[in-house]
Amino acid sequence: MSRLFQFARQWKPIIKEGFSQSFLIAKFLCLLHVTNTHVCTPVLVYGPSMLPTLNLTGDVVLVEHLSQKFGKVGPGEVVVVRSPENPRKTVTKRIVAVEGESVTFLVEPALSDRSHTVVVPRGHVWIQGDNIYSSRDSRQFGPVPYGLILGKAFWRVWPPDGFGSL
Repeated sequence: MSRLFQFARQWKPIIKEGFSQSFLIAKFLCLLHVTNTHVCTPVLVYGPSMLPTLNLTGDVVLVEHLSQKFGKVGPGEVVVVRSPENPRKTVTKRIVAVEGESVTFLVEPALSDRSHTVVVPRGHVWIQGDNIYSSRDSRQFGPVPYGLILGKAFWRVWPPDGFGSL
């Protein structure tokens, strides 16, 4: 019995240290989850719709979630939105108008100068890509419910030559 007692005494500090380190890692992962979900997230953005603001081959931008939760996003800001056409995708576009504002846009900019005017309904925003010739946006699927906005892109972190605010 004394051998078992010695064994337990020998391993007790190691086991205690293991639990302590595991608890520290768990706290860090919880903080990381809360920060990523509710405060700020890095997002890879690519495609032609936001040229020349964002690169075709991809930029990593920081997206903050607080402005959208407090209703503080408005015209001119770049936002990440859950796609109204495919909820598995996100799109990055610029807010052109908010509820109550009217928007005049070219229906088919590459083919004609025909324009259309729409008043953005309550609880919605009008989003468009900076490259109107290669962007699928509110001109095709209409105003977007405010609840689909995931956050506001505010800082480009990659590529290094584009590092800075948006």
